[in-house]
Amino acid sequence: MLVVNRANKTITHSTVSQIDEFLPHNTPIIINNTKVIKARIFGHKESGGKIECIVIKPLFGGSFLTLIRGKVKVGDKLLFDEGLSLLVVTLLEDGAREVEFFDNETKLDIYALIEKLDAIGHVPLPPYIHREDTKSDETDYQSRFASAPGSVAAPTASLHFDEELLGRLRQNHEFYELTLHVGLGTFKSVEVEAIDAHTMHSEYFQIPQKTAELLDSGAKILCIGTTAARTVEFYHRTKEREGECDIFINPQNPPQRVDILLTNFHLPKSTLIMLVSSFLGLEKTLEIYEEAKNKNYRFFSYGDAMLIL
Repeated sequence: MLVVNRANKTITHSTVSQIDEFLPHNTPIIINNTKVIKARIFGHKESGGKIECIVIKPLFGGSFLTLIRGKVKVGDKLLFDEGLSLLVVTLLEDGAREVEFFDNETKLDIYALIEKLDAIGHVPLPPYIHREDTKSDETDYQSRFASAPGSVAAPTASLHFDEELLGRLRQNHEFYELTLHVGLGTFKSVEVEAIDAHTMHSEYFQIPQKTAELLDSGAKILCIGTTAARTVEFYHRTKEREGECDIFINPQNPPQRVDILLTNFHLPKSTLIMLVSSFLGLEKTLEIYEEAKNKNYRFFSYGDAMLIL
């Protein structure tokens, strides 16, 4: 873990297991309790052609937002194992597909669909992990906090914690939950010249009353991961406790409520590295990333961490 202290402008090399040595006593810790679902399924068209689908999130009216690898048109029916099928409802301009899922002839809601995905689906590893998922990913790509099913990507800063570390932290820090179901948009690069023109993806979030009261209190907080940080910042600006979060934190829209952040190292041009640079400034972020590369820090989902104080 690389530790950046903004107050005294120092960089320290440590490990996540020593994070409690750097945190102010009694700092509340905000975690994202979302759980990754087996959102990737393989099937075929009625004509026999192979197809791959990733379920992104439910939509109003009982339909779902998906990505489908393979050419489809409105009205196509795709078939999967154990009687699962989908009907293509709408082709969206960004390449996503709105679909309805069925178990034989019964239309499925999100809860019934998750049961089916648990049986036949695969862990949707990020696109930069160039391998198929394995049985170990079912636990390795799931945080210790995971309890609310709905994400297609793990809040990866949470993957660093084990029960021994959590036990130590709970002696001096109280944990507060929120939910943000991570979508594939988290991997979408910013392609526009002016970052304020970037259209941010939206993701379902929910904040319990206890967590909202903490955020309203003004107490200094630590967010575990960019997903928790974005949700906190969205609530701070809107006071909404449930809905769709689409906030883009960047140097032109810096954090107003998050004091300390634990995060991983992110891809160039991603909204995530822009969130990091909103805490540190672009020049300092690039300097720190060079330091991390020189020290052989691992990047991305199964990589190392950075603590911003």
